[in-house]
Amino acid sequence: MNKRARSVMWLGVALAVVAVAVAAALTVDGLRNLGADDGGGLRKGDAGTKCVGTRPVSSLPDGRGVTAALRLVMRIDQVAPRRHPDVFTGLAVDEDDQAADVWRIPSDAFDAEICGLAVRGTTVRLHDTDVNRKTLDALSDRVVADTKRWDGTFAMREVGVDERGFVRVGVDDPDTATPLIEKAYGEENARYIRVVHEEPAHDDVGGTPV
Repeated sequence: MNKRARSVMWLGVALAVVAVAVAAALTVDGLRNLGADDGGGLRKGDAGTKCVGTRPVSSLPDGRGVTAALRLVMRIDQVAPRRHPDVFTGLAVDEDDQAADVWRIPSDAFDAEICGLAVRGTTVRLHDTDVNRKTLDALSDRVVADTKRWDGTFAMREVGVDERGFVRVGVDDPDTATPLIEKAYGEENARYIRVVHEEPAHDDVGGTPV
């Protein structure tokens, strides 16, 4: 993937990514680099609300060798899905700015709790969405289940929930796939599906497509 000059690391805890070429569902735990090929990417000034941390860093769980921003994101990931499943969408860590980017359906209660977790030297940047993670996970599962439906029409190569609030569907031919997928899942669901071109997976040894 083409990476932006500014490194933005994505927390992919429990992110289900399907490599259709090998017909296997892969769970990605930890951090992923965001590529620019889907038209995404985080830009300064995207957040509508910013909270500057005031709590001592020691208030976060111990994390030797881990930055305060990453420790903050790990803590948010523990709290947000459990206490606010109806509004939480996703989150990411920006190591360059020592910031946690959080996507959610606007909620005063959510914002107050998450901003309250920020520690000195870190910032929470809140981004608006209109969909929660539960809905996106369910939609992603539906798309995965329909993989073989498109055999002979287009190749579906990857499916995963993007923290920013949509299901990313990687295919060989977006022009063919997009109208078919939009029709299959309906106008409401199609709002949360982004079809992009995805190169075929390659084996680690010879670089042969699999």
